[in-house]
Amino acid sequence: MITALVVLTVLIAFLAFLEINLRRRREALVELTGMYVKGGELVLLPFPKLEGEVSVEEAIASRRSIRSYQDQPLSLEQLSQLLWAAQGITYPRRGFRAAPSAGALYPLEVYVVVGHRGVQGLEAGVYHYIPQAHALELIKKGDFRKDLCRACLGQPWVENAPISIVIVAIYERTTSVYGERGIRYIHIEVGHVGQNIYLQAVSLGLGTVAVGAFHDEEVMKVIGCSEVEKPLYVMPVGWPKVTYKPTLEELVE
Repeated sequence: MITALVVLTVLIAFLAFLEINLRRRREALVELTGMYVKGGELVLLPFPKLEGEVSVEEAIASRRSIRSYQDQPLSLEQLSQLLWAAQGITYPRRGFRAAPSAGALYPLEVYVVVGHRGVQGLEAGVYHYIPQAHALELIKKGDFRKDLCRACLGQPWVENAPISIVIVAIYERTTSVYGERGIRYIHIEVGHVGQNIYLQAVSLGLGTVAVGAFHDEEVMKVIGCSEVEKPLYVMPVGWPKVTYKPTLEELVE
């Protein structure tokens, strides 16, 4: 029996193949599936911005691993920007994304665990990011931050952050082309994505930390992914209690 998820996946791939722009692709996706933002399975994210108030140099200098967060939600625009920086489409005609990938095979998938009042206007739950439509697919409803925290060996920042971005890999996408060396390429790629999230978070006034200590099977259970999707990073994101912005004098002293 063909599941709705399989149909959706095939449809997204077909729309990407047509080389239509993001706006038309989203319209077609909604039109053909009947899914929409409110009360449906698909959340269309605000379009990403290509200009910000923080330079690349400032973001690099201010980047820190942040583990203490304010009790304050993210906006949907901020979540949109973070996901675009992670795996968003930057060249629609070729399907190229924000982070480089060996052979443009893109083995990584991105999930978001959203807590209660974690994102303004977005219901608590687990979501799967669809780069081709810059949209979120609702996997399951509810606040699963405590479960994710337990899966991450009880690291409290995972529970305290309003959201956590979970990056998983489908290894066969790359190893089917590059063999065993493809494993190395995937691990390099997730580093690219993680740094993109770090720098985008800084530019939005947010903070994050890359978490690599967790029980794979428990994380997979929390996000509801398939057996072929292996978690590599859990990245809680929130408003930092303390920010850091070095001056040039501090750097050269």
